Amino acid sequence: METPNNQETPKEIEFENRIDLSELQASVFQIKKQLQKVIVGQKEMMDLLIVSLLSDGHVLIEGVPGVAKTITAKLLAQTIDVGFSRIQFTPDLMPSDILGTSVFNVKTSEFEFKKGPIFSSMILIDEINRAPAKTQAALFEVMEEKQITIDGKTYKMDEPFVVLATQNPIEQEGTYRLPEAQLDRFLFKVNVEYPNAEEELEIIIKEQALENTTKASKIETVISGNKIIEFRNLVNQIKIEENLLKYIANIVVNTRSNSFLYLGASPRASIAILGASKAFAAIEGRDFVTPEDIKRATIPVLEHRVIVTPEREMEGLTSKQIIEQIIEAVEIPR
Repeated sequence: METPNNQETPKEIEFENRIDLSELQASVFQIKKQLQKVIVGQKEMMDLLIVSLLSDGHVLIEGVPGVAKTITAKLLAQTIDVGFSRIQFTPDLMPSDILGTSVFNVKTSEFEFKKGPIFSSMILIDEINRAPAKTQAALFEVMEEKQITIDGKTYKMDEPFVVLATQNPIEQEGTYRLPEAQLDRFLFKVNVEYPNAEEELEIIIKEQALENTTKASKIETVISGNKIIEFRNLVNQIKIEENLLKYIANIVVNTRSNSFLYLGASPRASIAILGASKAFAAIEGRDFVTPEDIKRATIPVLEHRVIVTPEREMEGLTSKQIIEQIIEAVEIPR
């Protein structure tokens, strides 16, 4: 039905002011399309990695060896036209091996700072729990403030800056548990499961089809780093009603009073749920957040930020199950 020329309805004005998310959606589709050339299944991991890019967060990927943690992170970096560094954490790794160090220049008789591998846009840290606490602590400032301070001088990171870290939950020999302060700096913790029988077969078929080519050669760059920054600005403009902000706050506050949890989530978790739920809404092409977006963001945001009491842990209760109970108990805004 056409609207007469002399009548401009408020609805038309609202539509003109809506956020155009079509380019963002198209880019997300292209990134997934590239990853799916090589990666079989793991839809949730792909979604969470893309959401972390759009909401300016870091990701901890946990799973047993061989479930495509590292390759997915590498291929994701390949779809984006930005610098990429891979750092293999080992027990003898020192902070200077990551951040860089000052080297004496004989010609100028001055010390020069040689940047370490952390100076890139996308950083893949393989087996992050292999390095001792001193080395892990070197990441605190750079993950939170996107800068490092060495010899009294501050160095800023290039944007976008994202840390993707992997760890193996099974093998504990020669590993160091990540401190809570570091875990809190990760937006998401992604638990990667084994593929099912159909996916396992598809993995083998794709591997056979590679012949003399590599997985990386199949992946094309589909988006620039500047576009990621533009999309982040769009995500920040996604609307969220005040009653949904209260919904987020109630969920997080309930983790602090839950008798099954020894440690609840910090306010950083509330901010993380807010940002991630906006990104989920944007990917769906909506310029507003729904309770479902919040629910979808809550478990991967909270799971690594809370600690189950020893008694409940001995009973086999997991942090995920307790968070699910909390979500069910908190009333959904109408």
